[in-house]
Amino acid sequence: MKLAADSAWAPLAARVFRALWIAQLVSNTGSWMQTVGAQWLLVGHGDALVTLVQTASSLPVVLLALPSGVLADRYDRRGVLLTAQFAMLGVSAVLTVLAFQGSLGPAVLLGLTFLLGCGTALMGPAWQAIQPELVERAQLGQAAALGAVNMNLARAVGPALGGAVVAAAGAGWVFAFNALSYLGIAAVLLLWHRPATPQPTVQSEGLLAAVQAGRRYVWHAPGVRRVMLRTILFIPGGAALWSLLPLVASRSLGLGSGGYGLLLGVVGVGAVGGAFALPVIRRRLGANGTLAAGAAVFAATLVVLATTRLPWVAAVSLLPAGLAWIGVLSALNAAVQQRMPGWVRGRGLAIYLVVFQGGQALTAPLWGLLAGKLGLTTALLIGAALLVGGALSVRRWPMYEPDWLDPSPSDHWPVPPLVFEPGPADGPVLVSVTYRIAPENRAAFTDCMRQIARSRRRTGALTWGLYQDGGDPERFVENYLVASWAEHMAQHHSRLTANDRRFEEQTRRLVMEGTAPEVTHAFDATAGPVVAVGQQEAHRTQT
Repeated sequence: MKLAADSAWAPLAARVFRALWIAQLVSNTGSWMQTVGAQWLLVGHGDALVTLVQTASSLPVVLLALPSGVLADRYDRRGVLLTAQFAMLGVSAVLTVLAFQGSLGPAVLLGLTFLLGCGTALMGPAWQAIQPELVERAQLGQAAALGAVNMNLARAVGPALGGAVVAAAGAGWVFAFNALSYLGIAAVLLLWHRPATPQPTVQSEGLLAAVQAGRRYVWHAPGVRRVMLRTILFIPGGAALWSLLPLVASRSLGLGSGGYGLLLGVVGVGAVGGAFALPVIRRRLGANGTLAAGAAVFAATLVVLATTRLPWVAAVSLLPAGLAWIGVLSALNAAVQQRMPGWVRGRGLAIYLVVFQGGQALTAPLWGLLAGKLGLTTALLIGAALLVGGALSVRRWPMYEPDWLDPSPSDHWPVPPLVFEPGPADGPVLVSVTYRIAPENRAAFTDCMRQIARSRRRTGALTWGLYQDGGDPERFVENYLVASWAEHMAQHHSRLTANDRRFEEQTRRLVMEGTAPEVTHAFDATAGPVVAVGQQEAHRTQT
C-alpha cells in the first residue's frame, strides 16, 4: 500500500497499524451503538441519569489509568490489550443477556457500563503506547489524527445505526453487536508478531513507586505539563456538547433515538471530512492555532444548540464541531506521544487520559445538574463561555513546540567503576558532580543547570541541589539523591534521552578548559558497612 509520507493517511501503509485501525473501527462502532442504547434507556429516568452514562464510562479512567499505565510499562503491552478485550467481551455478554431478559434496570446498566469503562481504562495507555511501534515517529501526528478519525467515523455510523436498531428491535441487539466487536482487535493482536522489547530495568519497583515515577516525570517535564494544562482548559466546555446533546435532541428538537443518533453521526461526518483538511490547517495554524480555533468553533456550536429549535440548523452546526474535535484531539494526543520516552510512555499517556477522560467524567453530571437547575439553554451558554476563555488563553499558555525535541533513549553515562558491587536495593545513593566554572560563565552555567535539574528529577532524583564553594568560587557541586542503586542504574541505561544528553553537552561546554566534571557515588553510612574496612565508600570517576 503506497501512500505519500506526508499524507494524512500515510500510517495506514503499515500493515499492523492498518489492521488494528480497521478492527478498532468496528469496535468503536459497537461502543457508540452501546452508548446510544444505554442513554436512550435512561432518557425517561431523569437528566442526571442520562449524563451518568458518560460518567460511568469515563470515571474508571480516573481510578485505573495510572495503574494501567504501570502495567503497560512493565508487562507485554499486547498481553495487556488482549486481557482488556476479553474482559470487555465478557461484560458485554452479561449486558446483552440481561437486556434480552428485560431485567436491566438503571443501577445495573450503569454498573455494567462502569465495568466496560474499566476495560477501556486498562486498554488506553497500552494502546497509545504501542503506536510508536507501529508507525515512524514522524508520522505520530498523522496516526493520532487517524485515531480521532476512527472514533468519529464510528460516531458517524454507530449512533445512527444504534438508534435505528433500538427503535426497531430493542437495546439488546446493540449490546450484542458491541460484545462481538471486541473479537476483531483480539484477532489482530493474536496474529501480531511483536518485536522483542527490553524488559524494565527496575523489576522490584512497586506499584506505588512506579506510579510516583510517572507522576514525577510529567511534573518535571514542562512540555508535557503544558499539554495537560491545555487539556484541562478545553475539556470542561467540550464535555458540555456530549453530555447535553441527548437532552437537546429530545427536548429542544423533539427528536427520538434515531434523530439523536443522526446528530451524533453528523459530528462524525464532520470529523472524517475534516481529516482531509487537518494537514493544511496544521501547516497554517500550527498546534496552538489549531487548539484555539477548535475551542472557538466548539463554542459557536454550543451557542447555536442553545438558541435553535430547528433540527437542520443544529445538524449544520455540528459539522464543523466534528472538525474542531478531531483537530484538538490530534494536537493534544500527538504532543504527548512525541514528548514521552519509551520507559514511562504508558504512565505519561495514562496521566493524559486521566486528565482528558476524567475531566469529562467529573463535568458530565455537573452539566446535567446545571441543565436541571438553570435550564438547558443556560447550561449550553456557560459551556460556550468556558471554551471562549480557553481559546483566548492559548496566547498566554501555548504548548511548547521545540524543533529539537527527541525523547529517544541515550545510554551515554558510563558504569561507575566502584570498588564494590552494590545490590539493587542498596540506597539511597547520593550522586555528586563537581564542576569548575569561570566567573564569566557563571550565569550561563546556572541557567543550563536548571535543565539538568529537571532531567535528574524526571529520571529518578528525589532531591537536587547546586552549591558554590565558599572557599573556591570556581568550584560548583551538584548533589542529587536517588532511592536505590537500581534506580540509579536505570538512569544510566534506560531513562536518559537524547534531550538529556543535549542539555549535558551544553553544560559541559561551559566547564573550564583542561578540567572535566568529577562524579562520586556515596551510600548511606548508617545502614551498615557496604565495603571492606579501608576501602572508600565513594569512588571518584572521570566522565
